[in-house]
Amino acid sequence: MGKTKLSEAFAQVKKSGDKAFVPYIMAGDGGLSTLGERIKLLEQFGATAIELGIPFSDPVADGPTIQEAGIRALKENVSLSSILLELQKLKETYTIPIVIMTYLNPVFAYGIKSFAADCTQAGVSGIIIPDLPIEEEELVSAELEKHEIALIRLVSITSTEERKAKLANRSEGFLYAVTVAGITGARESYQKDIGEYLASLKAISKVPVLAGFGVATPEHVHQLGQYCDGVVVGSRIIDLFQEKNIEKIQELIQSAKSTQVLG
Repeated sequence: MGKTKLSEAFAQVKKSGDKAFVPYIMAGDGGLSTLGERIKLLEQFGATAIELGIPFSDPVADGPTIQEAGIRALKENVSLSSILLELQKLKETYTIPIVIMTYLNPVFAYGIKSFAADCTQAGVSGIIIPDLPIEEEELVSAELEKHEIALIRLVSITSTEERKAKLANRSEGFLYAVTVAGITGARESYQKDIGEYLASLKAISKVPVLAGFGVATPEHVHQLGQYCDGVVVGSRIIDLFQEKNIEKIQELIQSAKSTQVLG
């Protein structure tokens, strides 16, 4: 069901002529009691799906903003199991697909079978594990497949053509195109060949291609949206929640709508 829910959400966006917008929030940042409210708010503003970060002590792909959000969540004693329990309680209150972003260590500690089963109970549609290389993904892929949970692959701008093709062919839900050589975090601009990189992935991917890492403004959404199917926005969304600037969050999500998208 998870994979179907994700594919249906992307199909609806495409039908509308819009670009997909997937905001990232750290589960438990501000306490788990804020999670349901934030999910419903992002759904109401028109997000396509929500990427939900799991706080972890050694987040190798995360920039300062997401690391700090993770530290705040860990101080609230938030864990993978408490997040999945909270999602299970909340799942009837929204319809938007939820994608979990976690590192491999918490999944191993949880137990692969239990993790996949509990994700299903919590209504999770997809999983992103940035430190899981494609060569080792059979550690989790069989259990996720059994529960129809999409395993979303990340592809790097520095990946070889052969590796890009392999990741594009194997990704489920969507292909997460990392647009910078480095960690997450808002940036002023992208390198000149970013359009060529995204367009080349779109040409070979069987699932939608979403650009992420450093997307922070409506201009970024417009620029990248010309070449792919949408964007993932993390650090900027976290900052705006911290600033309680809800209007700016709505404006950023709405910038992916067809009436706003340029090109």
